[in-house]
Amino acid sequence: MNRAHPFCLDYSRGKLQAVVVFEPSQCAAVIPCFNEAASIAALVPAVRRQVLRVCVVDDGSTDGTGDLARRAGALVVRHNRNLGKGAALKTGLACVLQQGLVWAVTLDGDAQHAPDDLPTLFRCAQESGAALVIGNRMDQAGKMAWLRRQTNRWMSRELSRQAGRHLPDTQSGFRLMHLATWAALPLQAERFEVESETLMAFLAARQRVEFVPVQVLESRRSSHIHPVADAIRWMKWWRSIPDFSKGIVVKRPSPS
Repeated sequence: MNRAHPFCLDYSRGKLQAVVVFEPSQCAAVIPCFNEAASIAALVPAVRRQVLRVCVVDDGSTDGTGDLARRAGALVVRHNRNLGKGAALKTGLACVLQQGLVWAVTLDGDAQHAPDDLPTLFRCAQESGAALVIGNRMDQAGKMAWLRRQTNRWMSRELSRQAGRHLPDTQSGFRLMHLATWAALPLQAERFEVESETLMAFLAARQRVEFVPVQVLESRRSSHIHPVADAIRWMKWWRSIPDFSKGIVVKRPSPS
């Protein structure tokens, strides 16, 4: 059997559930972390002021990140070795979905996302009915490192062309998503291309996606992104996706 293209969604009737109205009480935060001891102890309580549950995925840290997060009040799930941001997000999102949560907000563990911006994402979901709301940093792009800013703009421009609509910040990890919709998507990325893959999969499934302006905060550590290896990995992924500007194909089961 040939493997279906990751953006031709093969699902049975009813697998993609209707997006329910956002309620903060039905939302958890998922924070993937790799060696974030410098920031996680302060980040967890700041996020807990906005949502009731925080799940930190310790992706093979060696600096005590998990212990610090647990003491700060987070549920901690640990990978014994570093598997990558995409894998950590899958672990965390699956965990909170199994706990009965309906929505999840994702933040990076280096405190580059401001928890004070969470109500903006929540309000957008409530007012628009979007299944995915993304924090757009590009209104303050001048505060981003030059290489990150230029790379983000290039990737966002290419994905906008593929999608047939303007996508201002495709690489932002500050997101609010409907968990049942996320779980129905055939996502495969385990590294940093996960941000692009998730966004394009929501669009391919004809789910509403919105962007809201958020602050740009300075990270407390250097980026975990490996410029050459991650750029090559992203390019391979990008070349594999279809041109959505000509219409999005949703594959349904053939009649038996």
